[in-house]
Amino acid sequence: MNLPDWLTILPDVDALNHAAAKEFVNCAQTAIRDGSRFSVALSGGNTPRAVYSLLASDYATSLPWASVFIFFGDERHVPPDHPDSNYRMANESLLSRVPIPAQNIYRVEAERDARSAAERYEAALRKFFALRDSETPRFDLILLGMGDDGHTASLFPGTAALEDSSRLVVANWVKKFNADRITFTLPVLNAAAEDLVIIAGENKAQVISRIVHSPGTVSYPIQMVQPGNGRLQWLVEKQAARLI
Repeated sequence: MNLPDWLTILPDVDALNHAAAKEFVNCAQTAIRDGSRFSVALSGGNTPRAVYSLLASDYATSLPWASVFIFFGDERHVPPDHPDSNYRMANESLLSRVPIPAQNIYRVEAERDARSAAERYEAALRKFFALRDSETPRFDLILLGMGDDGHTASLFPGTAALEDSSRLVVANWVKKFNADRITFTLPVLNAAAEDLVIIAGENKAQVISRIVHSPGTVSYPIQMVQPGNGRLQWLVEKQAARLI
């Protein structure tokens, strides 16, 4: 079958990591050239760790990190030194290993009450992007992953955040974990100049197959990421795409 134009299949995880790192760098260079800064929201989870490590090892001196501004598309409701923290993972694999100014890193204050953390993070977005009340930030790049249930960021199936179109960041109760997550809402994801979805693992194959073979049906949160005036790109390694 003909693959959708937003989907690229890579032969293995190493090729996936290099393709994702290259796209990050290309987006950064273009944004900095055209607008003097690069705004990017990082993803958590297991898959991006190797991408971040690759960026730190191969591009620590070749990217103008002083012009890079780091945000997080979602965060677990844990302190920044917790093993489950998305910030901790990104800091260990990337941020502490490149010459990026500390003031360029906007972490979610997830050690706070979840609703307060979400409100403060939304306020930080509004200030950084100089937004008016009804405006939505336009990130140069938002990195996303996908769980085997089709969630992305912390937008899980059946959760309230999927229906929220008035806020930028929310505390989203996720029953399967009996915990809150702090997450960007869909309007933020869909306002990006580029959403880059990075997927690895054969446990994702069933969901990917259903999405590709039923293009008119929306069954998973990841399918609701459809940038209105931007680019959608999925990078998927071969095992995750094995049922296509």
